[in-house]
Amino acid sequence: MFSFLRRSSTPEIDVEELDRLIAEGSVRVLDVREDHEFRRGHVVGATLVPLRALPERMGRLKRDRRYAVICQSGSRSRRAVDMLRDHGFDVMSFAGNHTMDRSEESMFDTLDATRRAGLPLVGAGAD
Repeated sequence: MFSFLRRSSTPEIDVEELDRLIAEGSVRVLDVREDHEFRRGHVVGATLVPLRALPERMGRLKRDRRYAVICQSGSRSRRAVDMLRDHGFDVMSFAGNHTMDRSEESMFDTLDATRRAGLPLVGAGAD
């Protein structure tokens, strides 16, 4: 399939839906940023698997719940979602990755979206 067609069909959720699913315990959060980005702050309970490591670590991911995939700008999460869907995972991309106000200094920052929504964060960027 053409990648530009797949991108438009990537299932996405917003901050409110992510918060609801986390509260229900019906979703796992997969953060596909790099380790140094993750250490700056991340959603409580998120599992770090950098996109570059996903192909070799995919076999270790549990399949008991749906995954919400988070990154910095949305491009890595969409690529991860496509990869995981190709391997039968129930997965969606966090739309907050790329729907941020472009005027902000930390443009497209997932942490800003989750912080504003009141989702619990841990790490240096959680303050």
